Amino acid sequence: MRVIVAGLGNMGRSHALAYHKHPEAEIVGLVNRSEVELPSELQGYPRFASFEEGLAQSPDLVCIATYSDSHADYAVAAMEAGADVFIEKPLATTVEDAKRVVEAAVRLNRKLVIGYILRHHPSWQRLITEARALGGPYVFRMNLNQQSDGPTWETHKALMQTTSPLVDCGVHYVDVMCQITDAKPLRVSGMGLRLSDEIASDMYNYGQLQVWFEDGSVGWYEAGWGPMMSETAFFVKDVVSPKGAVSIVDGNKGASDDVDGHTKVGGLLVHRPDGDTLIDMPGEPGHQELCDAEQAYMIRAISENIDLTRHMNDAVQSLAICLAADESIRTGHPVDLGDLT
Repeated sequence: MRVIVAGLGNMGRSHALAYHKHPEAEIVGLVNRSEVELPSELQGYPRFASFEEGLAQSPDLVCIATYSDSHADYAVAAMEAGADVFIEKPLATTVEDAKRVVEAAVRLNRKLVIGYILRHHPSWQRLITEARALGGPYVFRMNLNQQSDGPTWETHKALMQTTSPLVDCGVHYVDVMCQITDAKPLRVSGMGLRLSDEIASDMYNYGQLQVWFEDGSVGWYEAGWGPMMSETAFFVKDVVSPKGAVSIVDGNKGASDDVDGHTKVGGLLVHRPDGDTLIDMPGEPGHQELCDAEQAYMIRAISENIDLTRHMNDAVQSLAICLAADESIRTGHPVDLGDLT
C-alpha cells in the first residue's frame, strides 16, 4: 500500500516508523509544513511541504497526524482522492465536521480508523473486561494532568490555539467509559480555567468534565497542561461499581508529560468486598509498539474489509461528549447530549 504521512510531530513520526517496518506498506511521502529532524529510518523518504503535494503521489493510504483543525478537510480530501485514512484523535474540532468525515467514508466506501491508541493496549483491554465483569452502574474517576515545560509546553500552546486539553486527551478516557458502560450518554457539565497568559485568551489549560449515562453511571475526567500543573495524583484511573472497583495502581509512572507513562498500566487492583486481587501486567507495549499495532490494524482493516461502523460512531460519540463539556465551560450551563450519532 502506498502511504503518505501528514504531520511529523511525535505521533506522526511514530506512525511513519510503523509504516516503515510494515511489510505491506510503502511510504511514498512525508508531509510537514516546516523542516523537522527525523530518525535515520525516515530520512530517505520524499518530503513535501503541503498536503496537496502529498496527495499528488497517488497514495492508497493517508495517515493524518497534523493539528486538529486540519483533520476533517484533509481526511475528506484524501478519501475523495481514493485513499483510505488513518487519522489521529480528535477526529475533528466540531461534531459537524466529525460527522462529515464519517459520512464521506461511508459514501465513498473508504476505511477510516481513528487513533484511539488505548483500544490496542492489552492492559487497557483487560481493565475494561474486569470492570464490565463487575457490572454497573459505574463511577468513573479519571484524569491526565501534564506538567509540561520547554518544547512540550510549546507544543501544548500550539495545540491550544484550536483544541483544549480536555478535548485532546479526554476523548481517549471518555471512550473507555463508554466501552465499559455501553449506555447512552445523557448530559455533560464542565468547568475550566485559564492558568497562563501565554495561551490564547479564549482557551483554558485546565478543565474537568462530568458525564451522566442512561444506566445511572456517572464519571469525571480532568486534564491540565502547563508548567504550573501539579504532579501529585496526575494519573488517576479508577472504575467503581456496586460490586467493587478496578484501579490502575502502577506507582512508577515517570514524569507527567512522559508519553509512555500515559498508556502504561503496570498493574490492576480488582477490589471486591470479600478481598482484593492484584493483576500484574508485565511486558506492556511501549508507545512505538502501540503505534505499530494501530497501523497493523489499519492495514488489516483494508485488506480484510473490516466493518468499521461502530468504531467510527464511537469516535464521534466520545468527541461529542468532550466538545459538549467544552461548551458547558464556555456557557456555564450543562449540555444535553441528545442523539450523538
